[in-house]
Amino acid sequence: MRSCFSFSALIAGALLALASSAHAQLAVDVTDDSATDNLKIAVPPLPAQQDVATPAGSATELGRKIAEVIASDLKGSGLFDPSGPGGLPAIPFSEVTFPQFDKWGAYQALVQGFVRTTGGEADITVGCYLYDVALKQELTRQGYVVAPRDWRRAAHKCADAIYARLSGESPFFDSRIAYIAESGPKGARVKRLAIMDSDGANHRFITNGQSMALTPRFSPDYKSILYVSYLGSRVRLYVYDIGAGKQTLVTESNNPTFAPRWSPDGRNILFSMAVAGNTDIYRVSANGGTPVRLTTTPGIDVGGSYSPDGSRIIFESDRSGGQQLYVMNADGSNQRRISHGGGRYATPEWSPRGDLIAFTKMSGDFKIAVMNPDGGNERTLTNGWQDEQPTWSPNGRVLQFFRTTPGRDGNSQVWQVDLTGVNERRIPTPLSGSDPAWGPLLP
Repeated sequence: MRSCFSFSALIAGALLALASSAHAQLAVDVTDDSATDNLKIAVPPLPAQQDVATPAGSATELGRKIAEVIASDLKGSGLFDPSGPGGLPAIPFSEVTFPQFDKWGAYQALVQGFVRTTGGEADITVGCYLYDVALKQELTRQGYVVAPRDWRRAAHKCADAIYARLSGESPFFDSRIAYIAESGPKGARVKRLAIMDSDGANHRFITNGQSMALTPRFSPDYKSILYVSYLGSRVRLYVYDIGAGKQTLVTESNNPTFAPRWSPDGRNILFSMAVAGNTDIYRVSANGGTPVRLTTTPGIDVGGSYSPDGSRIIFESDRSGGQQLYVMNADGSNQRRISHGGGRYATPEWSPRGDLIAFTKMSGDFKIAVMNPDGGNERTLTNGWQDEQPTWSPNGRVLQFFRTTPGRDGNSQVWQVDLTGVNERRIPTPLSGSDPAWGPLLP
């Protein structure tokens, strides 16, 4: 793949130079869960300079599909109320940089753009413009050059630019999810490693199901996926190279092994292993070698997750009699409990911002919750029957998790919620899905 996206931030002369207005007023507050009137944004079809055929459809068709992905991304964030492209009037190519604002008075913001290509296998150029309708001002413009097969990345990049301009936050749409695709009866599930775009598109299996795959995690540089593989009595930790399509064995054992996590620099891997009735957290080089044991207290210590600076590790332990959350230094020293509420706490994961810990709260049902790294300000975000295993978006504002329905045939699906706890949505997967792991923004 031609580095899948030649993100030659475009260009086409002055037409595609980054611009913004010092007088723009539109903005949204990503932390305000009391806001009920989301920003109304019109997203009409992107016109084509000439309607030629490409392997991904005609240029005109691509313009409509790109607008659909932009509107869907913005809707899924929970911050915006986009309309279009269906039901909105098409605009001519010449109008992209000269919007007829009087036509869009029902909206606060307007997204316009274009598709330009000579057809065939030639690259397509996608322009993306955001306007403040009331002030009749341009807020930002971006452009992208992609191969026809990568048109969805141009759409996600456009949505990212709009999200960043209106929220002041880092974006997250142009990223991917690793997860476990499940099939078969509940007592004999086939669990395969799979990846997909952040919105569930472009699903692809990585493993064939002969071994059971569990708990994947993207490497910090996005080049690899770490996961657990069970085959017979042997448990292995593999690093799968996405570009090369090959995997490398990190460590293997007959002892139950789970919950591997990367260090922020990608040089080390944490994992938990049960030996002689005691489960502890270990650290091993990403290239393999002899693991170093970090916890020794009697009990079950599981689920280490590094702080963004790599100096601390959050983990769960039942050493106090029930599952609670603990923090220790990266070398295993200074272990201390931070959770003290009712119920049990599991699967902690440190936010990429460093400001919060996400975890599964087991108090009756299983819920997704967050707290400060010192254990304060605990908040429950979801109320499903069995919600678990939260994973952070690259900007630390949204969480994905999996939700299992009750009953003998209950299935799991990947869901998403933002930090307000208001904006929930299911991420479509072709099979049942569990253990999602959100990767960083694509390079």
